[in-house]
Amino acid sequence: MTQHSSGNNEAVSGGSQRFEVLYEDNHLLGIVKPVNIPVQEDATGDPDLLNLLKEDVKERFNKPGNVYIGLVHRLDRPVGGAMIFAKTSKAASRLSESVRTHGFHKVYLTVVHGKPPATRGRLTDTLLKDAKSNTVTVVRKGTPGGKEAILDYTVLDSAEGYSLLKIDLLTGRSHQIRVQLSSIGCPLYGDQKYGASVNRPGQQIALWSALVGFPHPVTKEEVELISLPPQTHPWDLWPRETLQEGLS
Repeated sequence: MTQHSSGNNEAVSGGSQRFEVLYEDNHLLGIVKPVNIPVQEDATGDPDLLNLLKEDVKERFNKPGNVYIGLVHRLDRPVGGAMIFAKTSKAASRLSESVRTHGFHKVYLTVVHGKPPATRGRLTDTLLKDAKSNTVTVVRKGTPGGKEAILDYTVLDSAEGYSLLKIDLLTGRSHQIRVQLSSIGCPLYGDQKYGASVNRPGQQIALWSALVGFPHPVTKEEVELISLPPQTHPWDLWPRETLQEGLS
């Protein structure tokens, strides 16, 4: 297995935005997604990650015509951290198959209000998305349109009324981590949508894509991309070693 971590890596430039590169070869491009940039074009019309990366690859490699960048997984707009993109349709297809067969591993770090009832646990819920309001709710199993959502959490530490959690995401539902943790009384720090009663407007949501692991679509070698959240509040309530240990 090869690990690629945030640090003194090269950066690529998409317009005025620069992205730290965690991994790159002819088939893949792994970066640290900045917060508050949409992964795909949305109704706001703001610059999106997919098109910015296409511009970057086109410029760096002097490619004529359209550039292919394949989207394999998503992060909510306010969420930052490790992401992998495919540079060929074959790589995209094989990575998508890894996602379907649970060979694609995603670990998040988050800071929540309060403390979950157990140090470790599994949350299994049925989630229903309202496309009009772009909100997700926990509903009864069997509800039409509902989808099963499963995650495992581990409490790494607690401080000043907050808890630092490691999240192993077993399904990839929209807003899943935010909704499921809010449903047990532990809304995410800064989450205006599912924790408005305890968060202040303008706070940055404390949810970070810390690890993405997958078999390389060509070499089959296991690859892990690791990115730690910024040293800002509330992440700075804990030493970097605590965050790092949570991924080991």
